Amino acid sequence: MVALVGAPELGRELGRKGTSSDVTLYNLVRDGQVLTTVEPTQFPERFPSLLYSIALADRVVLVVAGLDRAFAESVATLDLFDTPTTLYLGRGAGEAEVRRVLKGSRFESAPLADLDVPRLREELLAWSPDRTTEGPVSVRLDHAFPVKGVGTVALGFVRRGTLHAHDRLRLWPAGREVEIRSIQSQDVEVREAGPGTRVGVALKGADADELSRGQLLAPAGSHSVGNRFVLRDRRDSRYYRGRVDLGAQLQLLVGLQLVPARVESVAADRLELTTDRALVADRGDPVWVSDLSAAPGPRLVGRTMLEEVKLDTPTAASSSA
Repeated sequence: MVALVGAPELGRELGRKGTSSDVTLYNLVRDGQVLTTVEPTQFPERFPSLLYSIALADRVVLVVAGLDRAFAESVATLDLFDTPTTLYLGRGAGEAEVRRVLKGSRFESAPLADLDVPRLREELLAWSPDRTTEGPVSVRLDHAFPVKGVGTVALGFVRRGTLHAHDRLRLWPAGREVEIRSIQSQDVEVREAGPGTRVGVALKGADADELSRGQLLAPAGSHSVGNRFVLRDRRDSRYYRGRVDLGAQLQLLVGLQLVPARVESVAADRLELTTDRALVADRGDPVWVSDLSAAPGPRLVGRTMLEEVKLDTPTAASSSA
């Protein structure tokens, strides 16, 4: 999955439009190679659109279409993600001016090439992401809807392991057992799907309105659930203009789960926050903290790492972990 940032509708030139909401996915299949791209459709008006697109991606293409607030916030956000990122100059963007904006970020010395869509398409088709494939199957969901005659269909990506038709898995963090009735990939029914595969799965045991972005399909005991999180290795964004104080209302991004959170304690390199609902999260997971009510300026507060996951009221999922 490749996130396309800074050039709305670039995905349309690279593939066929698929699922569209606050993010839009495009798909291209050629000679057995599959390219899936995602664009933050509602950014910069809605910051979560950018966060979700980056969180979905194995790689980011950042196009400099202009030196505006959206570009500056994209740089400030991507600066705190490890996702491999390549930069391209759109029309009207001068390299010298772009270099001044990038100064001090991880892109300060990054190559800057002119955007050539046919060449970019070939490069992305030939590219293969480096993924962790070992371990129990885990599927991250991003959309769900009812289909007449089929039932509940969930869309997502296989993060690791191999998903098989008729697998019985837990829906995390809810803890409910569901059955994979069938699997489709690129509109073709398949018996199994490996890491990185975009899938549509027909589920037995859950209604579409019970599913939400960020939930996982995985075996019992494979994850943790919590709503109180101790975060360490705090790296604040040097671009964020606000303050993180006791009682502050922020947002926590874990995987594709973005939820309101209250600051319970603050230290130089640690935070403790409580979310308004339970999340599936494991020790060592990266976590991004944002402030959607921030005054003009970047809305990403910083990045941390999960040190401890606590749950005030146990759920079925947590009791099985």
